Amino acid sequence: MLSKGMVRYMVKDVIYNKIAIIERCLIRIKEVYDQNPDNLKDYTKQDSIVLNIQRAVEAAIDVAMHIVSARKLGIPQNSRDAFEVLNSNDIIDDDMLKKLKAMIGFRNIAVHNYQNLNIDILRKVIENHLVDFEEFIYAINKLL
Repeated sequence: MLSKGMVRYMVKDVIYNKIAIIERCLIRIKEVYDQNPDNLKDYTKQDSIVLNIQRAVEAAIDVAMHIVSARKLGIPQNSRDAFEVLNSNDIIDDDMLKKLKAMIGFRNIAVHNYQNLNIDILRKVIENHLVDFEEFIYAINKLL
C-alpha cells in the first residue's frame, strides 16, 4: 500500500508533467506563429497552433482535476466545473476562472467545429491569451 507521502509525490509528479506539456505547447505555438498573423493563412500552421492550444487546455483541465481530487475538494461534473472548484477554494481568482472558461469555450469550438474557426479570434488568443496559461501555471506552482 502506498503511503500518503508517496501519493502526494505521485500527484505532484503528474501535475508537474502536465505543466511541462502546457509549456511545450506554448513554445510550439509561439514558434509556429512567429509573431506573424500571415502564418494563420497557412492551414498546416493553423492546425498546429490550434492543436497545441487544445493540448494546453486539456493539460490545464487535467491539472485542475488532479488538484480537486487530491485535495478532496469535490467532484467536478465537467471541465469548467473543475476550475469553478479551484476558484471556490481560492486556488485561482475570479479573473483566472473567467479566462480558463473562455479557453475551454475556444477549445470546444476548435475540437467540435461548432462553427467555423474565426482567424481573428485565433490571432487574439495567440497574441493576448497565451499568458493566461502562464498565469495559471504560476498559481499552481505557488500551491505546490
